[in-house]
Amino acid sequence: MSGGTPRAQPFAKAAREALKDTQLRRNLAKATGAIREKRARATEELPDWEALREAGRALKAHTLAHLDSYLMQLEQNVVARGGQVHWARDAAEANAIVRDLATALGAREAIKVKSLTTDEIGLNDALAAAGIHAIETDLAELIVQLAHEPSSHILVPAIHKNRAEIRELFLRAMDLQPSELSDEPAALAAAARRFLRDKFLSVDLGISGANFAIADSGTVCVVESEGNGRMCTTLPTTLITVMGIEKVVPDWSAMEVFLQLLPRSSTAERMNPYTSFWSGVREGDGPQAFHLVLLDNGRSEVLASEDRRQTLQCIRCSACLNVCPVYARVGGHAYGSHYPGPIGAILSPQLLDTPEADTLPFASTLCGACYEVCPVKIDIPSVLLDLRHRSVERKRARRGRLAALDAEDGAMRLAAAVFADPRRYQQLQRWARRVQRPFVRDGHVERLPGYLGGWTSTRDLPAVPERTFREWWRSRADRTGGER
Repeated sequence: MSGGTPRAQPFAKAAREALKDTQLRRNLAKATGAIREKRARATEELPDWEALREAGRALKAHTLAHLDSYLMQLEQNVVARGGQVHWARDAAEANAIVRDLATALGAREAIKVKSLTTDEIGLNDALAAAGIHAIETDLAELIVQLAHEPSSHILVPAIHKNRAEIRELFLRAMDLQPSELSDEPAALAAAARRFLRDKFLSVDLGISGANFAIADSGTVCVVESEGNGRMCTTLPTTLITVMGIEKVVPDWSAMEVFLQLLPRSSTAERMNPYTSFWSGVREGDGPQAFHLVLLDNGRSEVLASEDRRQTLQCIRCSACLNVCPVYARVGGHAYGSHYPGPIGAILSPQLLDTPEADTLPFASTLCGACYEVCPVKIDIPSVLLDLRHRSVERKRARRGRLAALDAEDGAMRLAAAVFADPRRYQQLQRWARRVQRPFVRDGHVERLPGYLGGWTSTRDLPAVPERTFREWWRSRADRTGGER
């Protein structure tokens, strides 16, 4: 993939490892805090921001409800303008299509625009297996590629690294002397620019993803901040774009909405510095061959679920990552996917469908901050709960009769039985009041023994009060002769 394949392990285990890295937490806190503040200022400028969010939600919902029609229209218009369209059911088919096209060209290298979709399918690794080196040209993607690491943020893949760490990486990878490079951002960007310049001017194959594709004109759109994407989509003689089928929008009026929502929610800018559009091919202007690969890879199954379909509304702005208290402490690598954070916690389990990804819906406090900032109003907490239910049912099915022996499952069943009956609940309160006494300090349970210690190891638990509200109310009624 772009810099390496994420580690496939349950989130809880990966998160515990990440929490030990104090430098990582400092890097994340500084970066996400700055982005949050900038975004708040950018969105407050628009008096109709909430109306724009609702328009974006409605447009996405409408498009997904008629996705088949818009995709056929997109294909027709791309072909009419000289492009070729390929349909890929899964990652293997998409990789094979791109590999075969590159091999037919005799390509040994390809320059790439930052693309989460190509990361999702592992395109770089597939090309490498065929002897083709894919060169990431986005600065942050280049950093993680040189470090042989996966990205850790949708928008800022190298958010887990500070500039001193990047300098050390560039010194090694670019064979520079310490005196030749400082850790100033401008110097680091200049070093990357020199490193990539020859590739931009000599490599004949460009590969991109797509932020949007406009059905009624066959136009593909990439938005970016550095200009490398424009170099990749205009200088090579052949351009291949890999796009998830959910990225299509109906027309240019829809683009007006999304080009206001996306930059403010992602980079906290009024508009993206570079917004590139292309439609097919034109003689003497840009690539002379254009291939659009439309990727399903599980999206049709997500589309079929009315409850989870809204996941496909995502425009990959990363706003949810920057407000998530879980992401801010463990970073993106803990998610084991190129889609980290809240959106990754609902997208990855549906696209990857592995036992490791199945744990991601539990990587949330359900605080709802992600829904508050989502520019297209994806109700991420509701989808998380739905996926948690699915995960539990799958675990029960795998364990069969042994499910009764699972401690967590047994505890939840017991809690459901207790909370469903007021008398049982009151009996449990009286029992807990007696049992908790050795562990209570200043009104809180600071440490519980055994399995229950997992809760109090990171938080204090309020003690059960000596008298509940119901008991107080009952005693008051007795004293006043039943008067209320």
